[in-house]
Amino acid sequence: MAQAVDRDTNRPLEPPSEFIVKVQDINDNPPEFLHETYHANVPERSNVGTSVIQVTASDADDPTYGNSAKLVYSILEGQPYFSVEAQTGIIRTALPNMDREAKEEYHVVIQAKDMGGHMGGLSGTTKVTITLTDVNDNPPKFPQSVYQMSVSEAAVPGEEVGRVKAKDPDIGENGLVTYNIVDGDGMELFEITTDYETQEGVVKLKKPVDFETKRAYSLKVEAANVHIDPKFISNGPFKDTVTVKIAVEDADEPPMFLAPSYIHEVQENAAAGTVVGRVHAKDPDAANSPIRYSIDRHTDLDRFFTINPEDGFIKTTKPLDREETAWLNISVFAAEIHNRHQEAKVPVAIRVLDVNDNAPKFAAPYEGFICESDQTKPLSNQPIVTISADDKDDTANGPRFIFSLPPEIIHNPNFTVRDNRDNTAGVYARRGGFSRQKQDLYLLPIVISDGGIPPMSSTNTLSIKVCGCDVNGALLSCNAEAYVLNAGLSTGALIAILACIVILLVIVVLFVTLRKQKKEPLIVFEEEDVRENIITYDDEGGGEEDTEAFDIATLQNPDGINGFIPRKDIKPEYQYMPRPGLRPAPNSVDVDDFINTRIQEADNDPTAPPYDSIQIYGYEGRGSVAGSLSSLESATTDSDLDYDYLQNWGPRFKKLADLYGSKDTFDDDS
Repeated sequence: MAQAVDRDTNRPLEPPSEFIVKVQDINDNPPEFLHETYHANVPERSNVGTSVIQVTASDADDPTYGNSAKLVYSILEGQPYFSVEAQTGIIRTALPNMDREAKEEYHVVIQAKDMGGHMGGLSGTTKVTITLTDVNDNPPKFPQSVYQMSVSEAAVPGEEVGRVKAKDPDIGENGLVTYNIVDGDGMELFEITTDYETQEGVVKLKKPVDFETKRAYSLKVEAANVHIDPKFISNGPFKDTVTVKIAVEDADEPPMFLAPSYIHEVQENAAAGTVVGRVHAKDPDAANSPIRYSIDRHTDLDRFFTINPEDGFIKTTKPLDREETAWLNISVFAAEIHNRHQEAKVPVAIRVLDVNDNAPKFAAPYEGFICESDQTKPLSNQPIVTISADDKDDTANGPRFIFSLPPEIIHNPNFTVRDNRDNTAGVYARRGGFSRQKQDLYLLPIVISDGGIPPMSSTNTLSIKVCGCDVNGALLSCNAEAYVLNAGLSTGALIAILACIVILLVIVVLFVTLRKQKKEPLIVFEEEDVRENIITYDDEGGGEEDTEAFDIATLQNPDGINGFIPRKDIKPEYQYMPRPGLRPAPNSVDVDDFINTRIQEADNDPTAPPYDSIQIYGYEGRGSVAGSLSSLESATTDSDLDYDYLQNWGPRFKKLADLYGSKDTFDDDS
C-alpha cells in the first residue's frame, strides 16, 4: 500500500493506492523422489514387460511457467534386464527367463528430469533393489548314480542302513523332496523315509536279513518334488532315480529251533527215563557250530525232566501223576558249544496222558435215614438215599459208573442197590419193621466200578440210621437213648449244680487273695540275739530271719583250710607253700579273723597279679536303693548310726526299721 503526502505538512495528497508485486518462477529446484531407495520382488522367469514397481518424483518449481511442466524418467543402471516408462516411472522386466539360481538380486538406478528432459533441465536419481523370488523350475538331481551300503545280518528291523540325498537348487517348499523305493529285489526287506530337516532319504531295515540266504540286495530309489508348478511342467519330470546296492555282512547268530514251540505227550506213571520227545536246533551261520541243549530249571523246579545235551531228547526223571498236573511247561536252551553267549530259547509243553489208576469213590459223605416201623407197614418206593461217584481220572477212564453190592452180601435181607445207569444209584429197603432198640445203625458196603481199561473199583461204606418219625414220615430223633432219657436229671437240676460249683470257686479265690494280703511278723524281736553276719542273697531276702540256720564256716574255702589256695585267673609257675601260723581255725565264726587271714594270704602269694583284688561276700547290688546292708563297709558302730531313714524306704524295709530304728527308744525306756 502507498500514498503521496506533503513533505512539509505531511498531509495526504491522494488516497492510498495498492501495489501488487508478482515473483516470476525460475527452474532452480531439481526433482526429488519420495524415497531414497526402493525394494521390489518379481518371480524368476517372468515374461518381458512384467511390472515390477512404480517410482514417483516431485518438483518444487511452479509448472505454470513451463519450467517443470513435465518430468521424464530414465534408467541409468540396470539395463538390459529392466526398463522404465518415461512418463509414469513404472519399472518392467526387459529380458525373459531371468533365473534366480543364476542371479538373485539386481540394483537399478532411475533418473527423473524436469523441463521435459530438454537441455538445461534439472534431475534427481533413486536406487531400486529388485529380488527375483523362487519358483519350482528345477527338478531334484542325485549327485551320483550308485550308492553303496552294508548291513549286518544281526541288525534288527528299524535300524538305519544308510542315507541318500538329491540336490534341488530351489528353496522353501519348492525345494522339498520326498523319497520312495520304486524297484529292486529288496523292496520287502528295506524301506526309506524322508528326513525333512536335512532333505535326505533314510534307508532302514524292514525285515531281518540272512547272510547265508542272500548276501546282496539292490534298490531303485526315486526322489521327487513335493510341490510342482504347472507353469513349468514342460521343463521335464521333477524327479530323479538312483541305484542303491546293499551288502549283507555276516554275523555270529544264535542257534535257531526248527519250530517256534513244541508239544509232546507222555503217559502218567511212566517209569523214569521214558522218552517224552525231542527238540532240534541248528546254527544258521556258515560255520555250523555244534549245539548243546539244556533245560531252564526255573521252569522245571521239581526236576521232572532231563535232556540229552547233544541230541535234545527229553526224558522223565520220575513217574508223573496226571491228577496232580495235566500239563507241564518247560523251556529249553540251545547254545553254541564254542560261544555260550549265543543261545536260543523255545517253549515245550508236555501233556500227561491219563491212565486208569484211580478207583471211583463216593462224590460226598453220604448218610441214609430210615424210619422204624412194624412189619405190616408196606415198603416205600422212594430210595433211602441216592448216591453218585467221582473219579479223578479223565472221562475216558471214568464214567460210566456201575454200583452194586459185594458178592458176599448180594442177597442182603435189609437193603438193596439199584443202578440208575446215569452214574447214580438208589438204596432201597428190602423189608420193614426196623427198630432202634434192636439196631439203630446199619453199615452197607457198596462197590463202585468205572468204565476204564482195565476197570477200577472201590468199596464204599454207607451209614444208614434207624430214626423215629412222625405219622407223616418226618424225622424226630435218631438216638437210641431216646427211651431212657426220663430217668436222667432235668434241666433245672443241672443248672442248680452248675451254680453251686461257681459259688465254691468264688469262695476259694477270695480265700487265697486274703491269705496273700495278710501280713505276719517274720521274727520276734530279741535284742540280745542281734548279730551281724555276711550272707549271700539270691533274691530280696527277709533280713535276720535268714541266718537262723546259717553257718559262717561255709564262707571258708575248703582248700584254704588245708593251706592251699588255687588261683583261677593265672596259671601258677610253682606250688606255693603257705606260711605257718596263718591257717584259720576250722569252724571259726570270727569274721574279723577270717578276713584278716585272707588278706595276709593274698599279700604273701607270689603268684597273685600285681594289683589289688577285692572279694565281696555280701552285697545288696548296684541297682538297690538301700545299697549294701553289711556293716563291714562302715567304720562306725551301731551306736553311731541313725536308722530312722529306714522308715521312709517302704514296706520291704519295715522289719529292719522296727529292728534298728526302735532300738534307741527301747534303751532310753529301760
